[in-house]
Amino acid sequence: MYINDIHIISYVLVGILGLFVGQFVDWCNQRLPEYKKVFSKDFFKVYLKETKPKYLLMLIVAVLYIGTLYFNGLNIEFVKYIILIPMLVSAFMIDLKLQIIPNRLTLTIFEVGLVFMFISGLANMSIGISVFIDNLLGMIVGGGIFLLITLIGGLIAGKEAMGFGDVKLMGALGLIIGWQKIIIVSVLAFLLAAIVSIVILLSKKKKANEYIPFGPFIVLSTMLTIFVPTDVLINVLLKIFTLGMY
Repeated sequence: MYINDIHIISYVLVGILGLFVGQFVDWCNQRLPEYKKVFSKDFFKVYLKETKPKYLLMLIVAVLYIGTLYFNGLNIEFVKYIILIPMLVSAFMIDLKLQIIPNRLTLTIFEVGLVFMFISGLANMSIGISVFIDNLLGMIVGGGIFLLITLIGGLIAGKEAMGFGDVKLMGALGLIIGWQKIIIVSVLAFLLAAIVSIVILLSKKKKANEYIPFGPFIVLSTMLTIFVPTDVLINVLLKIFTLGMY
């Protein structure tokens, strides 16, 4: 049986992989904020023996993996995204809980971007330069937009508009997904943040001067670019910002 030209067994295997990776994400969420090694013998000797399975997290990663396979197929993009997704989930959870995005996590995303930029160039030398330029511009645009907002916010409000962890995360993501998608991620992140912030303020769960982490919005927006075609996202955003006149 095939689904979207991919055998169902492939979906089952990818889903099982997602379950294991989901549990590993929980381990990373404990280690990264404390600047401890992720690849450690303690994972087997201590963590797996003392920690109960995180079924919800495991299921979330498994579903994301299966969705990635369905929308991207078995190719280099699929491999890139199944490596990126656990790091995105980890960034979401850590920033939401602790309001930080660990440098080790951001650096790993950056390193993954470099590796796949190199692999893409080797796989097709004719487009290698264009891929390099696209990804390099993505890093500059992604990090640059948020750095500019942070600096301007600091000058106007006397405090950071957002953390430098967000700036570094956007730069690293731009290196992986390119300049066009990172612009879409930026717009979507601010749109989602605005909607959620208004809802939170109206519900009076937070005060106007309380900090709301921005990392989760970056992660959610990046996920959308993974699963939704770029042209569809652009059309939706144009309709929103032109009030349906586009």
